[in-house]
Amino acid sequence: DHIATVRQARGGRYPDPVQAAIEAEEAGADGITLHLREDRRHIQDHDVFRIRDVLQTRMNLEMAVTEEMLCTAEKVKPEHVCLVPEKREEVTTEGGLDVKGLFDSVASACHRLGKQGIEVSLFIDPDRDQVEAAARAGAPAIELHTGAYAEAKTAGAMQEELDRLRNAVVFGLEQGLIVNAGHGLNYQNVEPVAMIAGINELNIGHSIIARALFTGLKPAVREMKTLMLDAAGKAF
Repeated sequence: DHIATVRQARGGRYPDPVQAAIEAEEAGADGITLHLREDRRHIQDHDVFRIRDVLQTRMNLEMAVTEEMLCTAEKVKPEHVCLVPEKREEVTTEGGLDVKGLFDSVASACHRLGKQGIEVSLFIDPDRDQVEAAARAGAPAIELHTGAYAEAKTAGAMQEELDRLRNAVVFGLEQGLIVNAGHGLNYQNVEPVAMIAGINELNIGHSIIARALFTGLKPAVREMKTLMLDAAGKAF
């Protein structure tokens, strides 16, 4: 997304998100996440199809719960779709999807995409009610929103949010869900989250691209993956 943001700033043809996806994979990325927003502010439709054609790992397509996006996912057939809330006025995704409040439409989307062989994940806050609603909606996976943890201003607040995440992971696993996490994670704060036992994967983008401005993309990916794997080895 952030590579596409730079490209769209001038409406040109570079930098190319497809090349970024290839280089990330070559550096050890386990998958590529991209968000096709309704306003097409960064990733464009042709990016999604081109990246799908070249990936050697797997695509995680983030999208809103709309008919247009569901139709796109049915055409692209990514390995994973992560359903997210979306507001045109937001700079980035703010908060998790209200699965409990939007239950019928979310459950319908999970069923529809599941019939296409797509693993559906719901991007939700680490809230017990939302985790329970995600399981009832038929989603095989959730992605816990780590934004509150990443934005915590004090050590105490950070620990409180980390505990919320850990409790949500435990409850999610009890519900039979695959538990992922992401949003706002960077090279300074990723390790405590990666140490939470039971987390399947972390989806990280902005901080890697920011680091890549100074180190190059491949070293930035390798450094993040090393931090994650080292921390995961100490999981509890």
